[in-house]
Amino acid sequence: MTETKRPEPWLRGTLRDVPAVGRGLLHALQLAEEDLTIWCGELDAQELNSRPGGLASVAFQIRHISRSVDRLLSYAEGRQLDEVQIAALKAEMDGHAEPDEVFAELNATFERATRRVR
Repeated sequence: MTETKRPEPWLRGTLRDVPAVGRGLLHALQLAEEDLTIWCGELDAQELNSRPGGLASVAFQIRHISRSVDRLLSYAEGRQLDEVQIAALKAEMDGHAEPDEVFAELNATFERATRRVR
């Protein structure tokens, strides 16, 4: 089965040890990570950082997803954002990003999010 024809995470019968709400969240994170890898994983640095018509780049969008997940989980845990999270928020649009860096951050964030939800 190719990646694009693989059943969505919630249809794979995984994470049965996690309560339903947490399982739904974890499946959503898995699906997001898989879709981003399928649709954006082959972009080179120029494509990832391109800003056609002044729109935000794909690199920004991926960083924003990653960092938003971290912020939303902090709020769900009843915590305020710390200085590192605030600095990351302010830097989402900054500079040129290499594909490996963007996807490494996404993967690390989703791994941490999985641990937090569990």
